Amino acid sequence: MPIAALITFAGGIGLFLLGMRLMSDGLKVAAGSALRGLLARATGSPLRALASGVLITALVQSSSAVVFATIGFVNAGLLTLTQAVGVIFGANLGTTLTSWIVALVGFDLDLRILAMPAVALGMGLWIAGRGRGPALGRALVGFGIFFLGLDVLKGAFSAIGPDEVFGHAGARAMPAVAFTAVGIVLTLLMQSSSAALAVTLTAAATGLLPPLAAAAMVVGANVGTTSTAVFASIGATAPARRAAAAHVVFNLVAAAAALALLPWMLGASAFLTAAIGLEQRAATVLAVFHTSSKLLGVALVWPFTGTLVAMLERRFGGRESDPAVPRFLDRAVAATPRLAVDALARELARIGALTQAMARTGLAGTFGDDSALLREQDVVDRLGEAAIDFAATVNSGGDPVVESALPDAVRVVQYYRSMAERAVELGRLAPLAAPPAELAPTLHALDAAALAALADADPGVAHDADHLALSIDAFEAAYQHAKSELLRAGSRGTLPSTALVGALDRISILRRIVEQAGKAARFIAHLAPASVPTPPAAAATDAGPPDRSTP
Repeated sequence: MPIAALITFAGGIGLFLLGMRLMSDGLKVAAGSALRGLLARATGSPLRALASGVLITALVQSSSAVVFATIGFVNAGLLTLTQAVGVIFGANLGTTLTSWIVALVGFDLDLRILAMPAVALGMGLWIAGRGRGPALGRALVGFGIFFLGLDVLKGAFSAIGPDEVFGHAGARAMPAVAFTAVGIVLTLLMQSSSAALAVTLTAAATGLLPPLAAAAMVVGANVGTTSTAVFASIGATAPARRAAAAHVVFNLVAAAAALALLPWMLGASAFLTAAIGLEQRAATVLAVFHTSSKLLGVALVWPFTGTLVAMLERRFGGRESDPAVPRFLDRAVAATPRLAVDALARELARIGALTQAMARTGLAGTFGDDSALLREQDVVDRLGEAAIDFAATVNSGGDPVVESALPDAVRVVQYYRSMAERAVELGRLAPLAAPPAELAPTLHALDAAALAALADADPGVAHDADHLALSIDAFEAAYQHAKSELLRAGSRGTLPSTALVGALDRISILRRIVEQAGKAARFIAHLAPASVPTPPAAAATDAGPPDRSTP
């Protein structure tokens, strides 16, 4: 291969990958809420899950993005593994659209006529757009660069004669499995099955690859694309690893079947190409073959979905036994901003449930044995650090909802950390052993008001903001009354000074816990992607003194 052709080939690959990345990233941000909605509606039936996978992958042009988003929904409990498997099967089928774009558009038109207007319009939106405009602009620029890269690849392959690659009879006699391995390696190197398929289809269209060899490389690209999910699942949550395993199983079964039937499937693809009225050229036949191999995989694996799910659910559960391991945070989900906010909200709700339990334990009092509370505080701290680290990896993509939600999530972490610390302090303070008769009802009422406010601030329970505000106000009234009664008892000498200081410290700590719980509940209620981008005004005007310890 001439050096000039090799450099041109590498440049074409680079342009193609850049275009795919820009297009996929832009569409994911622009269609963030639509992607979330389509996946949520996939819960209706397995067939709807399959159709959703096909449709969403066709929209965002990245099966990996759809698989990662599906993992996020399984983590969040919005999809069962059975439904997620259907979406994953559909995503694998939807990714064949790239082959059809290359086959039907890449060889009939002057690609620069498509590319240049897309780049020009896209840059205009990217620079001057508002709202989702910049994301759409980025996608259009990627679309244009995608076709420029394809045009460069066509030119590079046209400069290379088939004999330069298959100059020896031995090379022509290579078995199909060897070309499958080439397809796998090509996909691993480029980390994009779409790029590997574009190279393969373009090489076949220019006569550089025999049809059988190109078909085997298509099969290899389908196997190689599982590497992204496998790498992403390393150290990930159990649902993430199960979903990634389903993705791998599907592609391995589909690849094994396609390889076993390769000559017959290629012949059938040529027949189908003619039957549907398309020109029988290499790229079109390969696009039909690619879709057929995915459909074959669905036909083979679909009847055994229940068995596959049952097998996967028995595996990958070891890490979840550690309470300090996040249940919903996964780096794969961070690639889709709105889904990342969903995952954050659910992990914060889990942290909130832990701190709620700590507060109730502290209210009951441990009196000298605070080891259990300290262990739980360590869990809260570690989960909080993981949540903050996760938030730092999320790229908002200019989405105002996400830009507002990420700092709010960090605030909530700080509130819950403060709650956990105060719960330990509360547990170490014993309530008054024998309060004066006039104080007992007041202190009991304060504890009851605290428990009611904590219940209304529980992130796992749906309460409206007005109801929460009333609970916080009721506690504040009970606190002020208890404080006045304690000070009155101290001034009269019915309560010793040491007991008075301890009792005041205890109710002050309890007040701080309730304040932090209320603030956290208000912010968590506004972390859902469908919410308004600004936090509620009530969050900035909490009762009581300003909180100096948290953002």
